Amino acid sequence: MAFCPTCGTQIADGTTCTKCVPGTVPSTIAVPAGAGLADNVAGALAYVTIIPAIVFLVMEPFNRKRFIRFHAFQSIFFFVAWIAIDIGLSIIGHIPFLGWATLFLWPLVSLALFIVWLILLLKAYQGQLFKLPVIGDIAERQAGA
Repeated sequence: MAFCPTCGTQIADGTTCTKCVPGTVPSTIAVPAGAGLADNVAGALAYVTIIPAIVFLVMEPFNRKRFIRFHAFQSIFFFVAWIAIDIGLSIIGHIPFLGWATLFLWPLVSLALFIVWLILLLKAYQGQLFKLPVIGDIAERQAGA
């Protein structure tokens, strides 16, 4: 038995589909009204890098949803804080008597930030509004405006 390449209906070998004309899309296939990216997936994708977060704040269907805007803003603020912490640690690393401390401090801080990033990503995927202490409040104010 073969299948129609257009609609997927099972047909006899060597025959054409009686439901559709070859090369056209059958009228029985309907796209759900809410088709697209789910809110929890978009919220989690906002944490992948800073680029999806900015895209979700600019694109029309996503920038109207408070959940996605909150996670996009929190992602941006979190990555900015991460970069600021890295710059601060690299500056401290160049101070003569404190430079050795960053050899131990930098991996621990980086691991902690990575774990927080994973938690943010998973909580957004679960559909939860998980707020960081300071950054979350700022993101909530921005998302609500």
